[in-house]
Amino acid sequence: MAGSAEQGVRIGLSVVVMTLRDRRAVVLTTAGEDGARALPFGPFDPARDRTFERALRDFVTDQTGFPLGFVEQLYTFGDAGRASPRATPGPDQKREVSVGYLALTPDAAEGQTHDSRWDALFDFFPWEDRRVVDPALNAYISEGLTAWAAGDAQRLTRARALFALTPEHRWNEERVLERYELLYEARLVAEAFRDRDTAAPADTAGRPMTSDHRRILATGLGRLRSKLKYRPVLFELTPGAFTLSELQAAAEAVSGLTLHKQNFRRGVERTGLVEPTGHVTSATGGRPAELFRFKGVDPQTGAAPGLSLPAQR
Repeated sequence: MAGSAEQGVRIGLSVVVMTLRDRRAVVLTTAGEDGARALPFGPFDPARDRTFERALRDFVTDQTGFPLGFVEQLYTFGDAGRASPRATPGPDQKREVSVGYLALTPDAAEGQTHDSRWDALFDFFPWEDRRVVDPALNAYISEGLTAWAAGDAQRLTRARALFALTPEHRWNEERVLERYELLYEARLVAEAFRDRDTAAPADTAGRPMTSDHRRILATGLGRLRSKLKYRPVLFELTPGAFTLSELQAAAEAVSGLTLHKQNFRRGVERTGLVEPTGHVTSATGGRPAELFRFKGVDPQTGAAPGLSLPAQR
């Protein structure tokens, strides 16, 4: 116990900032020390910082030039044996514990400072976009998981359930972190090799991130997909006025699902979350489309439902 006390702990704050650009979900990243992309990340100073969230907002703006809007805490990441929390530089070698946050914005503004930029979310998790069929990726994951699970019925059942490898299993879009962790265990993602100080093959699944940031990003995406169904968080990603086609595209960009058009629209109407603006737009390229806006939460109860995601079969 004495050694643990002497080692100490440093608290770091990291944030998943997501928005939409050209009907794609994108995430704000910075340059990691190892050359991979990273989430905005900074230390928490108990002597200087009054709250975690205030510290987070300040260092994200300082690192990226981007002011945060909606923010909520995700999880505290403190597992030993992963690249993060990693020992801090210098003689202290403190163990680092990361508190993760999710932030949403309707504005993918340009002009961030330093080396921050917006990266496509599904570059890091290509298997999470069920709208795109990639035979090579599907074969790599299916064959890799089957080989990893060989002779172990429990492993095989878990792989089949999470990745819907057999017809009796249905894809659950919320289980993003569990799928990433399974690929990590099966050594199908680059971080699994890096954390063992071995060279990763060139064909690992998805784009790696520095430290444990892809794990944090998976947690953020899973949380957002879950919240879509019971809170109106999708409107944190949309502009003030939008067409129903644009709203559906936003839901598809986050969920990675192709949604049934008429069922989605009926679901939106049932919620009572939107109202017509009285204006139309011709920007869609076809017939003028009616513009809507988010009505907001109930001023008395603060309640507002989420949106159903009726995927096409």
